[in-house]
Amino acid sequence: MLRVHVETSADAELSVTLDELVAEGARRMLAVALEAEVDAYVTSFTDEVDDEGRRLVVRNGHAVARSLVTGAGPIEVRAPRVDDRRVDEVTGERLRFRSSILPPWARKSPKVAEVLPLMYLHGMSSGDFVPALEEFFGSAAGLSASVITRLTTDWQKERDQFAHRSLKDVDYVYVFADGIHFKVRLEEARLCALVIVGVRSDGTKELVSISDGHRESSESWADVLRDLKRRGMAAPVLAVGDGALGFWGALSDVFPETTHARCWVHKLANVMNALPKSAQPAARAALKEVRDAEDREHAEVALDEFIKEYQAKWPKATEKLEKDREELLAFYAFPAEHWIHLKTTNPIESTFATVRLRTKVTKGPGSRSAGLAMAYKLIDQAQTRWRMVNAPHLVALVRAGVTFEKGVMVERTNEQNEEVAA
Repeated sequence: MLRVHVETSADAELSVTLDELVAEGARRMLAVALEAEVDAYVTSFTDEVDDEGRRLVVRNGHAVARSLVTGAGPIEVRAPRVDDRRVDEVTGERLRFRSSILPPWARKSPKVAEVLPLMYLHGMSSGDFVPALEEFFGSAAGLSASVITRLTTDWQKERDQFAHRSLKDVDYVYVFADGIHFKVRLEEARLCALVIVGVRSDGTKELVSISDGHRESSESWADVLRDLKRRGMAAPVLAVGDGALGFWGALSDVFPETTHARCWVHKLANVMNALPKSAQPAARAALKEVRDAEDREHAEVALDEFIKEYQAKWPKATEKLEKDREELLAFYAFPAEHWIHLKTTNPIESTFATVRLRTKVTKGPGSRSAGLAMAYKLIDQAQTRWRMVNAPHLVALVRAGVTFEKGVMVERTNEQNEEVAA
C-alpha cells in the first residue's frame, strides 16, 4: 500500500513562512493606512497658506522606525510625519497632527494591551505571562508580569471615579442586590463586596454600585443606598435580593416606596437545607411549580399545597416560605416578559463566579482595595455581554405606573388617562 510521508521540517518551514507572510501583510496594510490618513489630513488644509502663499500644512518625511507588538506578531512601523504650522486662535499654541490609527509612542496594539488584564482577571498566574505570550506575539516587551501592579492601581482609580459619578440622568427601574464574600490574602477578614446591578428604563442592565461593606449589615447597606440617593438616584420600582435582613432594612429606610422581591435561587437553597435529602427532589419540583406558575393565582394555590404537604414533618422549611410569601410572589405584578429576570439575582451571581476563579488562583487579592478593584473590573467587562431584559419597551411603562394583571398590561380608560394628564 502506498503512503504519503510528510516531513515535519517542511511543515515547520511552511508555518514560519505563513507567519512571516501575515506579519508582512499587516505591516504593508498599516503603512498604506497611515499614508492615506496623512494624505487626507494634508489635503483638507490645502487652501490654508501664509502671507507668502506657502501652504501651512505639508508632509515632513517619516519618523524613526519603531517596533509595534500586534496580534500578527511584532512589525516595524515608520509613521509619516506632518509639518503643521497653523496656530490655535484661542490658546496661541501650534496645532499638531495626531494619528487616530497609531497614537504617539504606542508600542502595542489596543487588542494586545487588553490581553494582559483579561488573562489576569480570568485566572492566569502573572508568572506565566511571559512564556505564554512571548511565543505568540514574538516579544515580551510591554507584557511582563510587573505591569500588574500598575494595572491594579489604574483599576482602583477607575472604581473611585465610578463610585463618585452623578446618577441624576440615569433611571434604574429594577435593581438586584447581593453581598459577595471572598478572601483577602494579606488580611484575616473576608472581603464583602456589596453589589447593586440595575435595569435602566431602556431595558439595559448595568452595574450601579460596588462597595466594601465589611459585613452585610443594615448600616453598610444604608451607607451605599444613601450615597446613591445623594448622587441623584431615584427610588427603583422593584428590588430583588436574598434574605439578608441588612439590605431590606436599609432599603425600607432610604427608598420606602420600592417593592421588595426575594431571589428564588437563594430561597430554594435555604428551604432544601431544612429538608432531608430524600425529600429534596420532590420538594424542589413542587417549588418550581410555584415559581414558574402561569400567574400569581396559580402560584398561590401551588404554594398552599406545598405548605400543606410539608408543614407537619418539616415546619422550618415551610416557615421560610410563608414568612416571605409576598416578596417571593412580587414579580407576578410586573410584565410577564420580565418575570424570568426578576426571579433571581443571577446577573450578580454568574458574574462573580469569575471573581472566585481569579481569587482561587492567587489565593485571594493582596488587599481589600485591590480585591474590590478586581471585582469592579470583572463586572465592568462582563456587563458589555449582558443582554437586555425581554420586551425592554415595557420597562418605561413600569416606571410610569402602568398596571399589569397576570403579566399583561391593563389598558387605561379615557377617564384614567385624563386624570393622569391632570
